[in-house]
Amino acid sequence: ALLGAAPMDRGRILMLEPRRLAARAAAARMASLIGEKVGQTVGFRTRLESAVSSATRIEVVTTGLLVRRLLGDPGLDGVSAVILDEIHERSLEADLALALCLDAQAMLRPDLRLLAMSATLDGARLSAIMNAPIVESAGRMHPVEIRHAARDIADLRDLPGAMARAIRVALAEAPGDILAFLPGMGEIRRTETALDGLDAAVLPLHGDLPPATQDLALRPADGRRVVLATAIAETSLTVPGVRIVIDGGFRRAPRFDSASGLTRLATERVSRAAADQRAGRAGREAPGLAIRLWTEAAQRGLRAYDRPEILDAELSGLVLDCAAWGTPPGELTFPDAPPEGPLAAARALLADLGAMDEAGGITPLGKRMSTLGAHPRLAAMMLAAEESGEAARACDIAALLEGRDPLRAGMETPADIMTRLEAIADPS
Repeated sequence: ALLGAAPMDRGRILMLEPRRLAARAAAARMASLIGEKVGQTVGFRTRLESAVSSATRIEVVTTGLLVRRLLGDPGLDGVSAVILDEIHERSLEADLALALCLDAQAMLRPDLRLLAMSATLDGARLSAIMNAPIVESAGRMHPVEIRHAARDIADLRDLPGAMARAIRVALAEAPGDILAFLPGMGEIRRTETALDGLDAAVLPLHGDLPPATQDLALRPADGRRVVLATAIAETSLTVPGVRIVIDGGFRRAPRFDSASGLTRLATERVSRAAADQRAGRAGREAPGLAIRLWTEAAQRGLRAYDRPEILDAELSGLVLDCAAWGTPPGELTFPDAPPEGPLAAARALLADLGAMDEAGGITPLGKRMSTLGAHPRLAAMMLAAEESGEAARACDIAALLEGRDPLRAGMETPADIMTRLEAIADPS
């Protein structure tokens, strides 16, 4: 509907999705609705793949790419509108993307249209921040029966076994495919092992899988299926055939690790809003069943919403991006203001790395660091290594430290970090 609406009929529409899989799936769905292939009127662009053409009018992008695009082209030349989907997830990059879009609209592009979409966020608060009206869409949702467990899982190590037992019972008692939520790849692998011999196809679904493997879970299939997923399937996606959701009740969230100076993934209880999102996956196509592996008493103790990442994260990357933008974080409009303590620590770190000068402005080195899309510590390391001819090795180490370990593909437990560093140093 937006394609033909003035003034959006004169430029490209950027649609933000929080994950690569969601970006691909959203583009495929919209293209199918108008009878085209992806890459024609509707395309997508992620960090590792793209399908766009000169005919593309709606371009679905991931959060990081939108931030990088804004930093390289603050006026968003040729763009008539930006749609920020799943804004309730409140990742650090999504909050920054919204703040930069609002600043671009106020200072450079008063004609730029911004639309933020969410099924669970407080609409009135976001409406006030954006100075925009609220448009409600009821959507279609079938009824979902909610069941809680009789007792809580006391130890996270028991979750794969409990999940496997719940899956076997649900397959025997209710029709349809199953979507099971687990916090990470380790729990998915252990649950898959515990389901050996199951009379149903078991499919993993998480962000580190190749796109072709991810797509298997999103295609209809003959026979019953069990999809073992992380929070990647919580929003934006419809897994066809799912009538049963089994929720383990945990998620992995980025949290600052003061020991390493980097952000790590911590295992936490889901919020009530996230649990409701997950349960809703069972009612997308027909009445469904949601089984929660925690008690009703535990349900009452869950926080209402997931805590915004900006309140707990290490902020040197955000401060560097704001410096590249030319506006300090305190002068941008965020849904929640970044805390002053972490901001001061971030400015001190960037000054030590040579990315910011005494006045708080970005240096030439800082500009180069901001283009890499890596943590400032790692960006500084890679640029220093480039000068000594060790860029490739530094990139391997950066991937290892950011959790994209080039040596652990298919491993259940990563090797000791020194072992991995030694392997990079001596690839023979």
